[in-house]
Amino acid sequence: MVNIMCNEYGNPSASHAMGRQARAALEAARGVIAGALGAGSDELYFTSGGTEADCWAILGAAEAGARRGRHIISSLSEHDAVRQTLRHLENRGWEVTWLSPDKNGRIPASAFAEALREDTVLASIMLVNNETGAVNPIREMTGEIKRRGLGCLFHTDAVQGFMKLPEGFTAPQLGADLISVSAHKIHGPKGIGALYIKKGVKLPPILFGGGQERDKRPGTEPVPAAAGFGEAVRLAALERDEVGAQVRRLYELTVGLIRDKLPGAVILSPGDSPYILSLSLPGLKSEVLMNSLEAEGVYVAKSSACKRGARSHVLEAMKLPADVIDGALRVSFSRENTPEDAAYFVEKLAAAAERLSRMVRRR
Repeated sequence: MVNIMCNEYGNPSASHAMGRQARAALEAARGVIAGALGAGSDELYFTSGGTEADCWAILGAAEAGARRGRHIISSLSEHDAVRQTLRHLENRGWEVTWLSPDKNGRIPASAFAEALREDTVLASIMLVNNETGAVNPIREMTGEIKRRGLGCLFHTDAVQGFMKLPEGFTAPQLGADLISVSAHKIHGPKGIGALYIKKGVKLPPILFGGGQERDKRPGTEPVPAAAGFGEAVRLAALERDEVGAQVRRLYELTVGLIRDKLPGAVILSPGDSPYILSLSLPGLKSEVLMNSLEAEGVYVAKSSACKRGARSHVLEAMKLPADVIDGALRVSFSRENTPEDAAYFVEKLAAAAERLSRMVRRR
């Protein structure tokens, strides 16, 4: 990224030598990311992140399918980028069937199949839930659409799953028509993502201006960020199995320590993705626990970071008791974490819980 910003800083749309040099760097990154998705370079479009990719997929697919029907299927546990975009469409007369997650946070394939109709033109179900780590049965859902011969496009927000799940989750294997991914979830730069659009899918743009991204997404391409995204994908691909096993061991160690030192804790995650652990200390407040941990150099969340501390709609959709939701924490793991980190976290969490419980008992 530094090399491109300092030495190869041409506009990739320019026809001169520096522009061609920048274009080559952009296309090299596109090829790496598309290859990791099992897609062609001409099926990958850069965006400003997962949110824009979600919005484009949903609004574009709705517009493309409006003549065939105005029914959409999604879930109550989607990221707000999906939920709020669909609420916008509902206000414009679209009908959305909102599926509820089961007790493990997954959307049942049977419920999806039951919701499918002849006039369903779009379904949007995330691959990995960003708060619980639950993995949804995307292949079964897209297989049902194909089996019934429906003209329904399928979009999946794969931001939390891209390069973090074992091999077998490429675009052809998932069967999705539209897939959103983002760089910063795999240690790449913030502010860049991509949308996979299956060849043959006619997705209209939602932004207008220049002819960048094959006339689909205008604006001068952020070449340094794209290069950083491509390098993050390259590195993740080299070590995916090794890092995945390392994080799985860390997840299981942390869960074991919590059960040992905090017997009143409730583990909310099903353990599908080891990169996310959702737990709750019923009777205590998430914000107070977070502040106590922050003072010890431990940073966790109560829900998605995008919600800025608001109550988790995902846990509400799972119909969990109020005291469980109010005492919930979301812990994220990465390749950088160690067993010592896990032990330190649980130690400080147990100390905070004991201190806060004493305060509650005194009232």
